[in-house]
Amino acid sequence: MTLALRTADLPTAERFDFWRSVVCDTFVPLRAEPGEAPFHGELRTLRLGELQVTEIAASAHRVHRTPRTIAAADEDYFKLGLQLRGYCVLTQDGREAPLTPGDFAIYDTTRPYTLAFDDSYRQLVLMLPRKQLRLPAEDVARLTAVRVSGRQGTGALVSPLLLQLADHLDEYENPGSLRLADNIVDLLVTLLAEHLGTELPCPATGRRALMMRIATFIEAHLSDHDLCADTVAAAHFISTRYLHKLFRDEGTTVSSWIRERRLEHCRRDLRDPLQLARPVGVIAARWGFADAAHFSRIFRSAYGTSPREYRVTSQPGVGVTLSAAMETWLKE
Repeated sequence: MTLALRTADLPTAERFDFWRSVVCDTFVPLRAEPGEAPFHGELRTLRLGELQVTEIAASAHRVHRTPRTIAAADEDYFKLGLQLRGYCVLTQDGREAPLTPGDFAIYDTTRPYTLAFDDSYRQLVLMLPRKQLRLPAEDVARLTAVRVSGRQGTGALVSPLLLQLADHLDEYENPGSLRLADNIVDLLVTLLAEHLGTELPCPATGRRALMMRIATFIEAHLSDHDLCADTVAAAHFISTRYLHKLFRDEGTTVSSWIRERRLEHCRRDLRDPLQLARPVGVIAARWGFADAAHFSRIFRSAYGTSPREYRVTSQPGVGVTLSAAMETWLKE
């Protein structure tokens, strides 16, 4: 369901306060400052599974994610801003990313940042849980507020796709949209991994490249019921002991990584309307879970609900929950 809001129907004096409330409800708590000219703003947002896609068009203002607003709520997201029109400066982690149309940058809601818009602009914002990127947070932190050009490299693949998404946002309320969201996230992971591979210091590059190859191997063999630490280690000509050390240094274990990736693929399939006819047990077996009862137990442990309950509640059409402020405004 696409939610659209605008300030044009409100008295001029009330517009920015309403906008501040809308932005905080749509994203995370923020501190916002208006520009000098009378404010106007429009916002459209769409949820594609766990990926939130929001198009914003507004006049000059600034928003700040501060230690106080971070403490106000424990949201744990990465956001990507693609500039569609106008100019933006994103600041985080001591870096500045000047964004012109077609450029984009990623930022992290768990640390302070600032977005400065000195004139009217249009921007597409993607927001997703940090875990969805499947990359170590400390590595992604090397890329926050780093401008990615939409005119070269992998950025030239990502930017046109997101531009099309922004131009046809209302058309993605269909069963295939969840697969589109998964593809977008996968493409972002590829782009970030590419940049990490070229920007990490030399001593870490070899080790990180090995971890990337291992993660890719695991991803390609999740359906293999015999996938385990020994088979992964043998495929990469390293000892099982060293493999365990690599994952321990990442704060996890080989078995936990494999289990989490299998669960994530099952979760994707369960929420896919195009796979409603496929039994839960078949989906579980497809991703390496031979025992349906065991799969049901660990799925509930991970997501707080059974696979069948999750399939029902995650289907498109359940609607969007509005804040009290939005509900009041819409009813007037």
